[in-house]
Amino acid sequence: MVPKIAVILTDSARQIIWVNEDFTKITGYGLNEVIGKKPGSILQGPKSEEETILRIRQNLDKQVPVKEDITNYRKNGEAYLCKLVIHPVFNLDHQLTNFIAFEVDGSEVPEDHKLPLLTIDQKYRSSSLKGIDEIRLYNALRSLIETEQLYLKPELSLKMVAELLNTNTKYLSQVVNQHSGYNFQQFINHYRIEEVKRKITNDQFSHLTLFGIAIQCGFKNKSTFYKVFKDITGLTPRAYLKEMN
Repeated sequence: MVPKIAVILTDSARQIIWVNEDFTKITGYGLNEVIGKKPGSILQGPKSEEETILRIRQNLDKQVPVKEDITNYRKNGEAYLCKLVIHPVFNLDHQLTNFIAFEVDGSEVPEDHKLPLLTIDQKYRSSSLKGIDEIRLYNALRSLIETEQLYLKPELSLKMVAELLNTNTKYLSQVVNQHSGYNFQQFINHYRIEEVKRKITNDQFSHLTLFGIAIQCGFKNKSTFYKVFKDITGLTPRAYLKEMN
């Protein structure tokens, strides 16, 4: 499953001016509830690690990037492990203007899954696509893929999606890699596998073979389907179905 990545944009005083939809999905807070507030005042609670909070504050005071794991709290009071990276943002005069934070729920990200976005070094430093433009493109990509269910199309390609989003393949590949940790094909295959998982446990599709269902979900090669399914779930389709039953 493609992990949700919360994005928080603050002003230089660290007061929230924008959050994305994934922030709301992870924390339960909408933009209207958090705007003008500091992230820590909303998300931190009794078990939030004091030493981590201090390190975050010290690095932000120094205006340097921060990478930490911390216990945060959702709106309903549930604690969760938050993996975060915070970057200071400067204008052309090298004056601090904003901070931008990228956060994931640690329970959604396996230990061996590395998200390039949650690293301090920048793989795409030379790219002209940065910051909020990159975030907008990724959000537009996810909205298009999910709303139109493009992953069901076996012939779907990076070039086709780039054209639909009026961008180029370089930028699109960049945001997929940066925000999901996958290449484009892996990114699409995660959607396809989620669709397969929904259908194979639905009696409405019990008349179809496992590969017959996979074809409906965008796969066109049987061996590729079985390999991708096991790579993502750790089980064969048949073993997964048996476990669900």
